[in-house]
Order: sequence, then structure tokens, then C-alpha cells
Amino acid sequence: MGLCLLPPGSPSQRVQFILRTKEDERHVPHHLFSELDEICVKEGQDAEWKETARWLKFEEDVEDGGERWSKPYVGTLSLHSLSELRSCISSGTVLLDICANSIEEIADMILAQQEQSTEFDEHARAKVREVLLRKHHHQNEKTNNLLPAVCSLADVSKRQSDLFMKKIPTGAEASNVLVGELDFLHQPIVAFVRLSPAVLLSGMTEVPIPTRFLFVLLGPEGKAHQYHEIGRSMATIMTDEVFRDVAYEAKNEADLVAGIDEFLDQVTVLPPGEWDPSIRIEPPKNVPSQEKRKMPGALDDSASHSTLEKHSGPELQRTGRLFGGLTLDVKRKAPWFWSDFRDGLSLQCLASFLFLYCACMSPVITFGGLLGEATNGHISAMESLLGASMAGVVYSLFAGQPLTILGSTGPVLVFEKILYKFCKEYTLSYLSLRACIGLWTAFLCIVLVATDASCLVCYVTRFTEEAFASLICIIFIYEALEKLSHLRDTYPVHMHSKLDFLTSYYCKCEAPTHPSNETLRFWESNKINVSGIAWENLTVTECRYLHGEFQGPACGRDGPYTPDVFFWCCILFFATFALSSFLKKFKTSRYFPTGVRSTVSDFAVFLTIVIMVLLDFMVGIPSPKLHVPHTFKPTRDDRGWFISPIGPNPWWTVLAALVPALLCTILIFMDQQITAVIVNRKEHKLKKGCGYHLDLFMVAVMLGVCSVMGLPWFVAATVLSITHVNSLKVESDCSAPGEQPKFLGIREQRVTGLLIFVLMGCSVFFTSVLKFIPMPVLYGVFLYMGVSSLSGIQFFDRLKLFWMPAKHQPDFIYLRHVPLRKVHFFTVIQLICLVLLWTIKVSRAAIIFPMMVLALVFVRKAMDFCFSKRELSFLDDLMPERKKKLDDARNEAGEEEEESQKATEAAAAAAASSVQLNVGKTSDLDIPKQSSDRTDPSEIIILDEMSQTTTWKAESL
Repeated sequence: MGLCLLPPGSPSQRVQFILRTKEDERHVPHHLFSELDEICVKEGQDAEWKETARWLKFEEDVEDGGERWSKPYVGTLSLHSLSELRSCISSGTVLLDICANSIEEIADMILAQQEQSTEFDEHARAKVREVLLRKHHHQNEKTNNLLPAVCSLADVSKRQSDLFMKKIPTGAEASNVLVGELDFLHQPIVAFVRLSPAVLLSGMTEVPIPTRFLFVLLGPEGKAHQYHEIGRSMATIMTDEVFRDVAYEAKNEADLVAGIDEFLDQVTVLPPGEWDPSIRIEPPKNVPSQEKRKMPGALDDSASHSTLEKHSGPELQRTGRLFGGLTLDVKRKAPWFWSDFRDGLSLQCLASFLFLYCACMSPVITFGGLLGEATNGHISAMESLLGASMAGVVYSLFAGQPLTILGSTGPVLVFEKILYKFCKEYTLSYLSLRACIGLWTAFLCIVLVATDASCLVCYVTRFTEEAFASLICIIFIYEALEKLSHLRDTYPVHMHSKLDFLTSYYCKCEAPTHPSNETLRFWESNKINVSGIAWENLTVTECRYLHGEFQGPACGRDGPYTPDVFFWCCILFFATFALSSFLKKFKTSRYFPTGVRSTVSDFAVFLTIVIMVLLDFMVGIPSPKLHVPHTFKPTRDDRGWFISPIGPNPWWTVLAALVPALLCTILIFMDQQITAVIVNRKEHKLKKGCGYHLDLFMVAVMLGVCSVMGLPWFVAATVLSITHVNSLKVESDCSAPGEQPKFLGIREQRVTGLLIFVLMGCSVFFTSVLKFIPMPVLYGVFLYMGVSSLSGIQFFDRLKLFWMPAKHQPDFIYLRHVPLRKVHFFTVIQLICLVLLWTIKVSRAAIIFPMMVLALVFVRKAMDFCFSKRELSFLDDLMPERKKKLDDARNEAGEEEEESQKATEAAAAAAASSVQLNVGKTSDLDIPKQSSDRTDPSEIIILDEMSQTTTWKAESL
């Protein structure tokens, strides 16, 4: 018959029943630190207990030289040693919840349980007691060294024991495993002790934590290796989360045996001919949760992939009331308001602020410069700085998701160009008409907030998110490279120069031989006497101002060749990208203490900018620098800081402005909400909730204010927001040796965004400092942000599969459940959508870009006819890849449990009857006894032993 149904009273069900019992204060599980001490007593030798291995989560061994610990690794156990351990527990002494204050009392209790015999008389008993009381030598107790001054750099500040103690969780207890061979013993002594309460046994453990469990195995000489492996098995199994809980909850030795049997159910056997047992397995980056082993059916709902996951949190539930969603957002975020400022008081937030200030300054100024060119200076860099500062400060203070960073967008620039051209052709006031459109757009956005329109975000799936985010990341990368290439026009390179003729190369200014009409008008208007100018003595700037021409073999189109400047810009650009990437990954380096590595990683981009600025200053090559307006006033003298919505325009323009306002509303809504969805992903583990309605409301309010003041419009910037979130990731401080720090979430606060935009508004007063920042360095930062934001986008992982043979493809969860041709088909559709978005973005039709982003939602809906729901649940959801793998493992493990739901209650009842036993009589029940000729655990016949477990009995059916 099949093995999918668990028999009543199986180890898994019995363990689950044990763990379902109500906990009391004495049996609350704690983190365990396991230590293996060994001894070898031979006649005429004064031996002591020596620490040979330890476990906090993974195994660490004392190397053969005895001078250092090994790297943490996943302990591999033999099936034989686990069977021997099971025999030890079932046939040895088990003392549960004994009260003892010293190792002397514990030794007396253990020896009191041993039967008197001719081979184990009072003399042998006294010698065993003396061995148990011997001193313990730990690895951190250094012996005298011939070269005491020689030590590693990492050990200078603190002792190793103090550093290791920091890795042990608060409240942890110890599990001491003592094994060894004694030459005077003829039969082994085995004891498992659980103390209640835990006691600090002086000198027993390498770190000063109380001991809860003690396992003793002393046997005749000649079997040291077997005893060592049994000790390793005991210490390893005590670090298993499920068996640890069983050890705390066990009522008798039968419960402990059931815990070992359940552990055997879960182990994976490696064939001896296909694996080298001496290889140390590196600790995994992620360890699956063990809750499935504890609670049957607990994860059935989360493991199901039959329906597509949506953004169905309480933030996106339609209320049916005007401003109902906004009201709930305010109520949800208000309790966290003050904590948003307290949580921002950290070194990580300082690093994030310094990085993003530099990252935000350049695009704001560049966008302002482009607006100034497009609008003839009506809105330029000064207006852009002020608008970004005002909108950013208000948004950071009052928005529902302050992790979002506001910025300018390409479609807004296209819209401004079209609007200015329209106003110029029809002699309308550009700023007044723009104010009307902005006020209408703000009003329509508020209407969307009032009607809970943000609930429509639930239809934006990973398909749309990734297409939009990928496009923005690619634009960042493309524009960074494009800006670098444009520097070649400003600083041209002589591609075919001959080194031997360098002395004859020259470039001088001359009067134009055929001046254009524009040049003639310029000379006339400025009353310039062309014949009286010494053209050959003019500087490059003066020659360009007077519309002169550059002549000579060392001249480019717009001036002399300056190859050193362009190539130095390339060096700064790529060095910034490379150094930022290297320092960001420095956290996982092997060098320097954890605190130093973490600080360097947090300040990676800021340190890079400082290093590049100093390098540029020392080299002295005149690279282009960041230009910040140095006076606080409007760019044009004919405009002020407040714009009348009507102004000189006809009254009907106020109503006509409603039409372009509809398009602007779609643009603002899509840009803002898709970025908000990306920031609020479940994989970011945000704890303070989000506020889609409140976010849109604040953007609408500031859009209206900026319109009236004649400032640019700002909305959520995707790449900057993703970078902001990534810079605030929080990982666990306390982690076991070898254990990867756990991602805990994002440091949710308002301080970084607030400081970024406050300092941006004050930048006009820092021009003396900011003028030293080379533009190629900022372009390199853009490249870094674009590339780093691509990580974690599943679309690019799937794109690489086209060029990978099947045997080399990564073990992605969707490749397990979705045919490869369907995966490629899904990727091709997404790629086509991305190409279309890019085409529209760079064309004159860029103003309809938001409509195309909206169209992706309908494309995704149409894909329901091409893919099954199960396929889409793996290819298109918001779950991170690592979590999907975990759920997949749980889902596969839960299939058996789903088929046995009808038998669960009967099995639990059977398990209950089997564990309601009187303590002290367990030897007559359920526990397989050994014959008298097999008292030594090292002589177990594994086939005989395994056949006695309920697991193997079930499989034999």
C-alpha cells in the first residue's frame, strides 16, 4: 500500500501532539548552545575534559592543531550514529526536571541510577564520579605562547569569548555533551539529564550561560570514534528546532525517542559512493521554516498557488464612503508618526541621507536646466530646486509612505515642451495656463482620493510592476551612458593624431570668414568692432562669445581638442560605479570586524563620492562640475513666485485646461501608484503599513501649490525610491557563527527624506562646496542606482534563460512547475511590452506614455486566456523568489498531510493514549529494549534497531 497516509501514532503525529500540550513556565523552549567535551582516561595519565566542538546553529570543530576553530558548517551525521543515539536514550538513564545546583549533585544522581555489579563496584563508581568532576579546558583558554606578541588584527580589541558571547541570543541556555573512554569501565554509562531550573555550572561551559541539558556517555576504551560520533549526533539534534522543543516538553524517555524518530523521518541520506563525508558543507543562505513539522496543516492556505496573489491588504479595501480610504490611512499612520522620527536616529539613516542627497541633486538641477531650455527660462534650475524641496519636505512629513522619494519624470518634460510651444503659437501666457492645468489636475487627483480610486492598484500585478520598473532602470542606465558620451562633444578627442607631429599641432581663434546673419546682428547690437579685436589672443570662452571660429590641426568642431578631460571623465564614471558596487558588497567580506564592514557598506556611495572628489582635486584635470544656482530668486525677472491662474489669458482657457488636465491626472496617478506598489511590496516586510490614498492626496496638494508658484511638478521617482528602500534594509544583529544575517525589514522613518529635501532647498548656500563634485561622478552614481535596482527583478532572470542550456539553468521555483516554453512565452510578451514602452518614451508621443502603462494591466488580463491560474501564480505574483521556494517545499511536504486530513483526529487520539503514561514505568511500554549482550551502544546492529521504530514499521506495511 502507499506511504502517503501516516499511521496512527507515527513519530510526526506524536511530536505534534507533544508540542500542542500547554506550556508551563518551566518548559518554555530557549535557544540552545551545545558544547561537546571529550576525555580519555588511561592508567597513569592525568586527563581533563577538552572542548572539541560547539553548536549555536552550525557545527564548529577544534582543528587538529588545537589552536583555532574551524569555519562553521552543516554537520553531517551517519545513520548508524543516530541509531546508536536512539538506543542510548531508550536504554540509558533519563532524568527529567531534576533540581541540582552543582555538577557534584548531578553526578551523584546519575550514579545513583546505575545498577551495582561486580564490574561496576563502589571503587569504579568513585572513579567515574571523579572523572565527571574533572576540570574542563575550553578552546578560548589560551596556553602560554612562545610569541605572545603575535596575534591577528581581529583579536586586538576584545577576547574571542566576549565576541562569541555577543552572537548568543539573550536568554539562551546550554546543552553539555560529555563523552569519553575510561580504561577501567567494562560497560557504558549513558545518562540524559534535564535540569529545572537551568543552573550555571562553573567551568562547565565556555560561555557563562546556565545549563539546561546534560548528556553523558562514558564507555570502555577502544571506541573513542563511536562515542565521538554519538556525541556529535546528540549535540546536532539538540540544535534542531523541533527536537529542542520536544526535549523541553518531554514527559518521559518515550517522548525523547519519538523526537529522534521524527528527526530520522526528516533526514536526507547521501550515498557513500557519491559523496565525500569529509567535505564540510557551507551553511545555506536561507533555512526553511520548521513550523510544518510542528503544526499539521498550518500552512495549507499559504502554500496554495491555485489563485493569484493580489495587493489585497486593508489599505486597498474600498470603503464606499467619501474620503473613507484617506481617513483610514490617517488613522493607520497616526500612531506611528512620532516613532517615524525616533527610528530615523541611526547611522544607517545618516548614510542613506548623504547618498541620496547627492543622487537627487543632479537630476533635479538637470531637469530644471532642460525645462529652462524648453520654456525659455520661465521654469529653470532655481524653480526646480525650490519645488523639489517644498514638495519633498511636505511629502516626507505627512505622506502615508515616506520611503517614497519624489522626483521629476520624462513625460512631464514632454508635456511642458508641448504646452509652451502651444502658448507661444497662440500668444497665451504659459505660466497662467499651466497653473490652470495644474489646479485642475490637483482637483481630479483629490476626486480620485475621495472615491477610493487607489483600490484599482490591486490590478497592478508583478507583470506590470516589472515592466515599468525595468523601463525606468534601463532609462537611468541609458541616460548615464548618454550623458557621458555627450561630454565628448564638449571635450573632443583627436582620434587620428600622430605623436611625432604633436609639436606642430595648434588651435587658435580667428574672425569668421563668412559670418551668419545672427552673428552680424550680434556684433551690431553689441557695437563690436571686428577689425579691432586681436582674435589670436582670445581665450576659448571669449572666442565663443564673440562668435569666432577655431582654426588649426588641433581644433574640433566647437573648440580645441581636450582628450585628457574626456578620458578622465570616463575614468571617474566607471571608477564611481565599480567602487560603489565593491563597497556596498563589503558587508560580506572576510576582512575587518562586522561593525566596520557594515558601516562601510552603509556609507558605500557617499564614501565613493568623497574619494572621487578628492582624487579629481588632486589630479587637477578640469572635469565638468555640478552647477548650483547661487542666488534665491526666479530665473526670469518678469515673473514672481505666485502665478495668477487666469492672468492675461481669456476666461475660457480655465475651462479648456480641463482636457490636458485629464491626461496629466492619468500620468500622475500611474507614476505615483506603481512606484508606491513597488515600495510597499510584501517582501520588504513593512510593519507600519502604507497609505496609497494619503500619498496621492499629498502629491495632489503639492501639485496645486507648485502650479500656483510656477514650479515644476513632482511625483514618485521609481529608481530613487527603490534605492532609498534598499539603503534602509535592516538585518539581524545577533546571528550564530555561519548563519547568514536575517532580513528583518526596512527602517521605516521620515527623517532621511526630510533631511534630503531640506538640504536640497539650502543648496544655494553650499555652492562653494558642491562646485567641487564632478558631473561624471554623479553620472556613475546614476549607473549604479540603475544597475542595483535591477537586482531582484524576475524578468531579467527569465530573460537570461534564453541563452542557458537546461542543465545549467538555476533552480527557480517557476521552472519546477511551469513548462519552459510557457516561461519563454511569458517573457517574450513582457519584452514586447517593454520595447513598446521604450519606443513611446523616446518618441514625440511620450505624452501618452501613462496610457500605455495603463494598457499593461489589460494585456496582463488577456494573458489569463493563455496561461492557467497555477502557471500565473508562479510567474506573476508579488512573492520574493526565496519565499516561493520555501512555499514550494512546504506545498510538496503538505500533499501527504492534505490526503490524511480525515485520519488526523484519530491519529491524535492514538498519540494521546500512547503518551499518557506514568513516569518511571516507560520501560515496559513502547520503548524497544536491548538484550543483555548488547549493552554497548557502539555494538548496535542498525537494521535490527531501525526495524523497531514506528517509522520503519509503517514503511514495512
